[in-house]
Amino acid sequence: MKNTSELIVMLTYNDCTVPNAAEIFEQCKETRARFWGFKEQGIPFAEMQALFARMKVCGKTTCLEVVSYTEEECLRGAQTAAACGCDYLMGTLYFDSVNALCRKSGVRYMPFVGQVTGRPSVLHGTAEEMIRQAQRCLAKGAYGIDLLGYRYTGDGAALNRAFTAAVPGPVCIAGSVNSYARLEELRQTAPAFFTIGSAFFDHAFGQDIPAQIDAVCRFMEAGHA
Repeated sequence: MKNTSELIVMLTYNDCTVPNAAEIFEQCKETRARFWGFKEQGIPFAEMQALFARMKVCGKTTCLEVVSYTEEECLRGAQTAAACGCDYLMGTLYFDSVNALCRKSGVRYMPFVGQVTGRPSVLHGTAEEMIRQAQRCLAKGAYGIDLLGYRYTGDGAALNRAFTAAVPGPVCIAGSVNSYARLEELRQTAPAFFTIGSAFFDHAFGQDIPAQIDAVCRFMEAGHA
């Protein structure tokens, strides 16, 4: 029996943190979701620190996802994650300097693979290239991989299946999980994690955000009852 994929609730819209992220977290902190995060852009650093600290007080596992592509920007994102006491740094293109900082700081690093551009991000490349890249990242000590499967210019569902089956470390399917059809695909693919951000604000799974979060969690758990 495959394990249930963990939902990471992202307090983001179009790859930026929503300005009222702290308020929304307070509305949703009693939901079934255990993993929470947001992006490196959208709110000031002091607010980021305070919100991550609040999430920790509420017993949540915390994630910062960085949508940056230069080494300088990616390293700055890793420094932010470390300063905020995040459990996971997701995103960035892989750099040895970022990996080293995360290992020193005790942050679990899950970089992007493939050719990633733009914001909101778009993924290009082939599954074979991405799998090889992921294997190299894991061999260097990255904890897992952040795969923008549904941002892929090709067949996202097929990429997710092939990649998750071939990569030996934890995989997060991030971005554009916005329908029950895609949740069902993820239930079959069984990545370690998946993120939902914009879809909750677009009411893709119901009306208020707490009810949507619980609905998604129940749907994923139902496949492993």
